[in-house]
Amino acid sequence: MTASLHILASAAGNAALISFAVYMVFVFVLAGLANREQSGKSFLNEYFLGSRNLGMWAFAFTYAATSASGGSFMGFPSLIYTHGWVMALWIAGYIVVPLVAVGLIAKRLNQVARKSGSITVPEVLRKRLGSEMVGTVATVLLVFFQFFFLLAQFKAGAKIMTTLLGDVSVYQSAVTLVGDLIHPIPWVGSAEPDYLLCLIVFAISVVAYTAWGGFRAVVWTDMMQGVIMGLGVVILLGLALNQVGGIGNATRELARQVPPRAGSATLMLKTEPTEVVTLVKGTWLELPEKKGRQQFVRLKDLAKFSGGQRVVENVPVILVRTSVENETEISSIRSQINDELGVGVSSLDVVGYQYGDDRTGVYVSAPGPKSNSGLGFLPIMLAVSFFCFWPFAGAAQPSYMARQMAFKDIPTLRHSIIFVAVYFSMIYFPLIIIFTCGRVLLPGWEIDADRIMPEMATLLTTNAGVPWLAGLLVAAPFAAVMSSVDSFLLLVSGSVVRDVYQRRNPDASEAKMKKVTYWTTIGVGALAMVAMLNPPQFLQDLIVFGSGGLGASFLMPVVLALYWPRLTSQATVAGMLSGGGAMAIFYLIGYVVNGKFSGYELLSLHPFIWSVAVSAVVMMVVARNSPPIQAVLVEKYFGNTDLKQ
Repeated sequence: MTASLHILASAAGNAALISFAVYMVFVFVLAGLANREQSGKSFLNEYFLGSRNLGMWAFAFTYAATSASGGSFMGFPSLIYTHGWVMALWIAGYIVVPLVAVGLIAKRLNQVARKSGSITVPEVLRKRLGSEMVGTVATVLLVFFQFFFLLAQFKAGAKIMTTLLGDVSVYQSAVTLVGDLIHPIPWVGSAEPDYLLCLIVFAISVVAYTAWGGFRAVVWTDMMQGVIMGLGVVILLGLALNQVGGIGNATRELARQVPPRAGSATLMLKTEPTEVVTLVKGTWLELPEKKGRQQFVRLKDLAKFSGGQRVVENVPVILVRTSVENETEISSIRSQINDELGVGVSSLDVVGYQYGDDRTGVYVSAPGPKSNSGLGFLPIMLAVSFFCFWPFAGAAQPSYMARQMAFKDIPTLRHSIIFVAVYFSMIYFPLIIIFTCGRVLLPGWEIDADRIMPEMATLLTTNAGVPWLAGLLVAAPFAAVMSSVDSFLLLVSGSVVRDVYQRRNPDASEAKMKKVTYWTTIGVGALAMVAMLNPPQFLQDLIVFGSGGLGASFLMPVVLALYWPRLTSQATVAGMLSGGGAMAIFYLIGYVVNGKFSGYELLSLHPFIWSVAVSAVVMMVVARNSPPIQAVLVEKYFGNTDLKQ
């Protein structure tokens, strides 16, 4: 049985790889066409904003695709899988992101950007307030927090490719070679070789087509990727519900589940080994039934028996205890067990979740299980925080603002708000259903929850007899990742080139600007790749920190710069530094208190809420106690206005 499953998985992997390769070829064709469009146009204006003439469909899809990042299709599913139905409350605020983010500042931002001739957000603030310091601080904060967002996308892209290529023989040979090469290298050698290989391939691909095609390539591929994401979710939803036996059956099985326990195990071979025996990460072992629950152990890392060795100690594992009534879950696990290995568990040392351990129903009710907090995953005040977090942090994302500076006219903006809101509803709520079904169909993926999306795509299409479709479905999260990475690369490189290099070299030729832009894009991509060699456990942690930091740094400064004539450059600098600084401090405290990369939730409120409040108070105080900006600037952007207001 195991051999036949391996052959089936290998065939599915090859079919998926071919369809995925076709998708990638099409991406590069669009990048090449976009590169040709740059001919005869102002390089910076075309490369970074597409000459500011985006129509309704282009603007809507590029905004939606940029917003629906690797967090949406990798980090978000991993949290659904880990915490259950409560994620519907966690993400609910995202549905109104376009209503708040676009409705709040898009029209005014576009007007100010056109009037000032600005290409980047730091440039808008610098020209609006007539201060080099404002532009410099904005650039530093943008690059710092956006880099965390970029890191998350690189991890997501590599994880997707790892799953897609897992059973391709050429890939496995390449992984072995990479492992041998990197083993003696400090820092690099600690990375998993399969992950590292995919990270390199992903980084080269996305950096190449972004640097080649620029903003227009990003927009065109975003349109294609937006369609693929929507279709991918619809197809996954149908397959998941069909294979789990309907949402009712999935909910019943989910309600009987209890969270896994994590720790270590001592493994023992039943007979003396005649050769090296290696258990790969993800290997399942069955234990005796206990108190009405069937018990299984899953390896979080590989275990190797060598040189006549029969015992391996301290192997990282999770213990899954499933109700004997959960037939779908038990059947799924047993289909992956290789009885020929002859391995048993001689001792087990595991601990349960602080909230939800040995309790049924925690995956279908609030606040959801959590391993390191007795309050659960989403207490009521934290749920309220996230309902505010997504729309208002979204309003302050420079990557979204870049799109808002590029739309053609007001009708384009109005129609796009409605379209994107509907599109988000069709994406995020189905994802919750799909990946709660995933807990039943693919148990035990707490060992690497960020891989649940591509794993589900592969499983569902293989079971349905259409393995080639896996490549296109995996292209959905990959499209989300690429559409975000290309946008973030352009944003960071644009800020560096426009707000740093060109300010210091105002007479640089267009050819020189092109060269600097290309090398900056490549350099940022290379740094992100190196930083992600040993990524944190949950991808979504990076995304929440990056988006929260950008929101805390730019929300109040941008809104007040657009609508308050009395705002001063000193207040703007103080607001950006205090907001971003507060966010960093809350995460530093969270790291000390929780022992991992996470925010400290004072009074169960997300750090973003406190950071924005700090930024607003600091800006008001400093603005009232600093001299007004030049009257000519106020008149340029607001007309004749009384500065005492």
